[in-house]
Amino acid sequence: MAVFQVQNGDGLRRSRIVGTGSYAPERVLTNRDLERMIDTTDEWIVERTGIRERRMVLDGEASSDLAIEASRRALDMAGLRPEDVDLIILGTVTPDMLTPSCACFVQQGLGARNAVAFDLSAACPGWIFGVSIADSYIRTGACRNALIVGVETLSKFLDFDDRSTCILFGDGAGASVLVPSEGPAGVLSSHLYSNGEGGKFITIPGGGSRNPASEQTVSEGKHYVHMDGKEVYRFAVRSLRETAMVALKANNLTPEDIDLFIPHQANGRIIDSTAGGLGLPPEKVFVNLERYGNTSAASIPIALDEAVRGGRVNEGGLILLASFGAGFTWASSVIRW
Repeated sequence: MAVFQVQNGDGLRRSRIVGTGSYAPERVLTNRDLERMIDTTDEWIVERTGIRERRMVLDGEASSDLAIEASRRALDMAGLRPEDVDLIILGTVTPDMLTPSCACFVQQGLGARNAVAFDLSAACPGWIFGVSIADSYIRTGACRNALIVGVETLSKFLDFDDRSTCILFGDGAGASVLVPSEGPAGVLSSHLYSNGEGGKFITIPGGGSRNPASEQTVSEGKHYVHMDGKEVYRFAVRSLRETAMVALKANNLTPEDIDLFIPHQANGRIIDSTAGGLGLPPEKVFVNLERYGNTSAASIPIALDEAVRGGRVNEGGLILLASFGAGFTWASSVIRW
């Protein structure tokens, strides 16, 4: 298992988030809609996942389209022009195409001609991974600001005959703008983990160099999400709580010190188990799962944007973030607003 941690303990100025934005496609797919497509019920889905509906892209929409809109909203809140942006890091497992990067499409679409742009593939914790990288660049003076995006169009990679996966995922994008902090606010620490031994439990096996696209890979459904739900659930419950506790300990905090916990929005039972294990009451846990489903790398930044715009985040407040995903990868971060 690989572990990487970034903590503001070296005298360098940390980064802080000054703008957030999110965007979800107009198309809504409810559990009632799924009842007409597969052998399932609204009650069964809600009981096992907590999801009631999810968003899906329209024909012709790609990940970069969602990311551009979320990024515009984040830049507007931050008071920055696209040409002011130094760095764009985009977390996704569903880019527009294998190459060029989705981040370059976003750069072009925004008109952020002065930004370095690249993709990051870390599945659901991708946005936290991106924040950690950008925070390091800003603290060392390598860049003045950064735009971090998490975006997915997972509906394009779902088998709607497989009720174990198609009920879980949705499409969306979230973005955040980081700049140097002039005070105590900022990213206090980030904690990143990877364990490739768990990679076999969540995969899209077709379309890469291992199984290049062919008539056979398409007919075998290798371009869809494949998941061992029991193994993923078992890992998620353990890893989310453990990485959250690591983040708290690194900052000499207890769960009682946290003002808002934003977990990865994958499954209601996982969220409840994690929050309960940390001793956090429901009013300190942000949940929007029922409206979006699991949007992978977009999950945390969408939730953060809704929390900020909904008045759930106050100046000086402590926010705990935690996520897990394919790889296996998992991550946590503590932010002072």
